[in-house]
Amino acid sequence: MELFFLAVLVLMMAAALAMGFPVAFALPGSAILTIGLASLAGYVFTGDVSSFFAQDGPIQWLTAGVTNFRGVYWEVERDTLIAIPLFVFMGIMLQRSKIAEDLLVTMAQLFGPVPGGLGISVVVVGALLAATTGIVGATVVAMGLISLPAMLRNNYSQSLATGTISASGTLGQIIPPSIVLIILADQLSNATDQASTIRKSAYKAATGEFSFPSEFDIVSTSAGDMFLGALIPGMILVGLYVVYILTVALLRPKSAPAVHFEGSYDRRFAGRVLLVLVPPLALILAVLGSIIGGIATVNQAGAIGAVGAMIMAGYRLAEGRRHTYTPAILAIGSIAAIFVLLSTFNLNIKNTQSASDSLGIVLAAIAVTVLLFSVAWSGWRVMKIDDTLRGVMVETAKTTSLVFIILLGAAMLTAAFRGFGGEDLVREFLTGLPGGFWGQFVVVMAVIFILGFFLDFIEIAVVVVPIVSPILLADPGANITAVWLGVMIGVNIQTSFLTPPFGFALFYLRGVAPPSVRTIEMYKGVVPFIALQLLALVIVGAFPPLVNYLPNRSYLTSDVAPPPKNPRLQACLEDYLFEYYANNETSLRAAIERVKSVDISYLPERERKELAESFDKAEATFGLVSAIARADAALAAYEPGYAPLHHTVRELQSKLQDHDDRIAQLELTRGRLSRADGEYADEIAELEARIATLESEKAELARTLPASWDGEHKKYAALARTEKTARLTYRRNSDAAYSTVIQMLETLDGANAMAALRGRMAGLIDEVGARTPEEAIEVLKTIESELTAAPETSNIRSLLSNARRDLARSQPRLNSALEDIAKAVALYDSELTWRARAFSELADPLRRYEAEIRDSIGIREQRKMTDDQATNVSACLSHHRDISLNF
Repeated sequence: MELFFLAVLVLMMAAALAMGFPVAFALPGSAILTIGLASLAGYVFTGDVSSFFAQDGPIQWLTAGVTNFRGVYWEVERDTLIAIPLFVFMGIMLQRSKIAEDLLVTMAQLFGPVPGGLGISVVVVGALLAATTGIVGATVVAMGLISLPAMLRNNYSQSLATGTISASGTLGQIIPPSIVLIILADQLSNATDQASTIRKSAYKAATGEFSFPSEFDIVSTSAGDMFLGALIPGMILVGLYVVYILTVALLRPKSAPAVHFEGSYDRRFAGRVLLVLVPPLALILAVLGSIIGGIATVNQAGAIGAVGAMIMAGYRLAEGRRHTYTPAILAIGSIAAIFVLLSTFNLNIKNTQSASDSLGIVLAAIAVTVLLFSVAWSGWRVMKIDDTLRGVMVETAKTTSLVFIILLGAAMLTAAFRGFGGEDLVREFLTGLPGGFWGQFVVVMAVIFILGFFLDFIEIAVVVVPIVSPILLADPGANITAVWLGVMIGVNIQTSFLTPPFGFALFYLRGVAPPSVRTIEMYKGVVPFIALQLLALVIVGAFPPLVNYLPNRSYLTSDVAPPPKNPRLQACLEDYLFEYYANNETSLRAAIERVKSVDISYLPERERKELAESFDKAEATFGLVSAIARADAALAAYEPGYAPLHHTVRELQSKLQDHDDRIAQLELTRGRLSRADGEYADEIAELEARIATLESEKAELARTLPASWDGEHKKYAALARTEKTARLTYRRNSDAAYSTVIQMLETLDGANAMAALRGRMAGLIDEVGARTPEEAIEVLKTIESELTAAPETSNIRSLLSNARRDLARSQPRLNSALEDIAKAVALYDSELTWRARAFSELADPLRRYEAEIRDSIGIREQRKMTDDQATNVSACLSHHRDISLNF
């Protein structure tokens, strides 16, 4: 019955959409009606409203709906969606202020003389508008009104002209900042949690271990990561469009002739090009650059974009009036002043310590006031001229409300889909496909592409993505990243604007195209661009670093980068280090030999022994690396023959688990029907027959398990354990080799702090003997506190602490206290003697040695990697690594 109500849910949603019901009502409405019907049927026929649900019931579904509603509107941590109204505002403001129109006209004049130049200018402007407005309808309409007449007037073929405009207008869906990417990031963050749970369960079932290695977990994504990941694929798509137009222009010149500019390319023209191009490019740089540089979050970048768009609209709408550019000039000047002040003064009000700091804060307050004044002035202009601000605000509210209502409706629909077992059905279908992950992935991409013929991008993103993405992300064989999956889906979804019969870009263009342009020509024109989008999908799918590299690089070089000890970085970091050792072993060994030749015989036994051992461990690094290489080679040689057996057995075990789950579900249903006093005897008998059949199938599957599995698996586990042990040994060895050196340098650097107490320590016995116990205790406390500035003085402080306790007794034990003080003074003199000598003889060679091994043997003890290391590790992490043999 669960499958029946699942079919009712899907058919009801499809019927509602086909009849023209708004998506915002079709999604939650079909979920509510189906949940109600299933609950009513359960109550009428079994007396239990949850009887016809595969999991949970109507109460749990309602709870999930409330949780989703609260998550979208009230959870402070889930603030990704706040960026949507900000970027929508930015886009509509730039479109209403005719900045898009200026871009189109200027670019057409600039590229016109090139073969196909007018079409290329449309693509370039489409990319620029994508990075500023991101609104497909506005972009297509603007380019259709301005560029299409010019292209037709200059004898461009109707199909090429309309196809170029339609495809260029859709670039806003993949080139950041994009609303699609924000929605996908939000949906994938939830899907990542589900996929992580699936992967942990699979690991526990396969290995029996409860602790899950963090390096095998799935990394979530954010809107900022999605923006960075989509940047290169977006540029690839632009490049493919430009190459196609150039190719058509060269092969069929009559389809895309050059258009010569009637004016002259003089200084005045160059000034106009700069005035039109620089502000949008500066806004793009400010928005994306602040995210890439880690200066601002996506929400903060959205606010920057909204304010920047309003300032640009302020001077564009007031063109030709008095003080046209004054607000913009004031804004630029104040921002420049703020950056100068940040680099010159300490502007943290809480840490103000001098008159210079106070001056800096006053100057910064003035600069901020000027900036706010320029924003307010621009806002006043935008509000007064053609009531632009009100129109932009209304459109922003409409668009944002639409997105959020669809998100809530989709959450209700997805919860109902899961409640009727739809997710399990999809998982069984996908996992049963041949070809493993890539078979599943191709089918999912094909389904999304086909859905694009009928559904809008938001509907696909919020309905399909939550269902299929956890299954794809959980697969350890492909081990894809969430940002790569999101960008792949984003590129695929982009085709929904071009594919008939509901290609919205075609509808937008049809509305502004002259009657002479036939609809069939428009359909013919978009076909090559759809093919180019699919080609881009293949390119990005085949080369994951195109998506993964920039997010990894940005993260690993940022101020919040994880330390090199992070488990997720180890495999790639060691690949880099082992190559470095191979190229620099001679110089590293020479550095170790130099420091070993330094005399350390005067050091105390413990310090001498630890330092000598650290040098030996550094020298042992190369042998441990060789041991890892041998273990790796043995494991790599065994894996090809073992992997097919491993995957076969795990697949059989998965099927056995599915049988167990289905049997448990049938037994649960049988138990519910049994409570009806014999009313459902036939149904119970049928359920028992199905259970018996499943038990028989399960036994048959168990007999197909290969007899060689246990022995082969144990051998693989032993090889993997040897490799893991070799790596752990190397890591512990290198950490100890470096940390001892750092500890010794810290000890030596504290020698001056110890020496400063020489006079007080020499007279300490006399000073304590001449004071009252209470006064002596305070003296000892002061010295103990001052000794903490010198590392490795705990033994001295311990003796002084014993003396304080003797003095603090009800009957002070002065003699015992003086004995402990005498021991402390003697130990102090001994420590100071060797530290002073080591500071003059050992400190400099040890510092040189530390600098030589810091970024190799000692890298794991650093706060973050060097830029060169981060670049190499980012490139390594950008490839998807198969980890399925660990499951």
